[in-house]
Amino acid sequence: MPPTIFFLIGFNLIVLTTNLILADYGAQVASFIIATTSALVVAKAVLVANAMPAIRRYDRAPLIRPILFTTVFYWAAVFIVRLLEHWVRYRFGGDYVFGGFVPHAIANFSWDRFIAIQLWIFVLFLIYVTASEFNRLFGHGELRRILFTYRPSELQLNRRQRIYELVRLGKLADAHSMDEFRDPTSAAHTQLVDIVSRLAVKPRPLSSDTL
Repeated sequence: MPPTIFFLIGFNLIVLTTNLILADYGAQVASFIIATTSALVVAKAVLVANAMPAIRRYDRAPLIRPILFTTVFYWAAVFIVRLLEHWVRYRFGGDYVFGGFVPHAIANFSWDRFIAIQLWIFVLFLIYVTASEFNRLFGHGELRRILFTYRPSELQLNRRQRIYELVRLGKLADAHSMDEFRDPTSAAHTQLVDIVSRLAVKPRPLSSDTL
């Protein structure tokens, strides 16, 4: 559903803005149906690509590499799916001739339209993959929670401060071993306790009953 909804909105927004720029909004209703169908095709290609082990090839690399690799991988998958759909329409159409798909595609091909669509698919995939990678980085559903939910007042830090402390925690974990963290006299242990105490819920004031 996420890629379907994302590309449904993205493709229809492109069609809408194009029609508005060309001052031909009323005559292009069919374009929205084409855009919606294209979104379903892209979502199908994403599902197929996600099932391939190669998609996780750069999981341990710097974030820019999996983003670009996955974007190109999705883009190529959509390109192949679009080609197969054109072939199926040609195969079961009235003009089918064995071995005639390539000449037919060349004769009826609009390179300007094809390049424009592929460019926009690449840009939309780049946005989608970047958001997906950050969602995986923060934890599934965490990005949505950051964007659309309030931060409880019981927590000490706001969202930006919390992310900063989590980054500090990641760097600390990369730089020290478990033995250093277990040693109460080590600097690593002191920094760990400091970060965790800042991430924890605010200490509650003692009530009169407790005293």
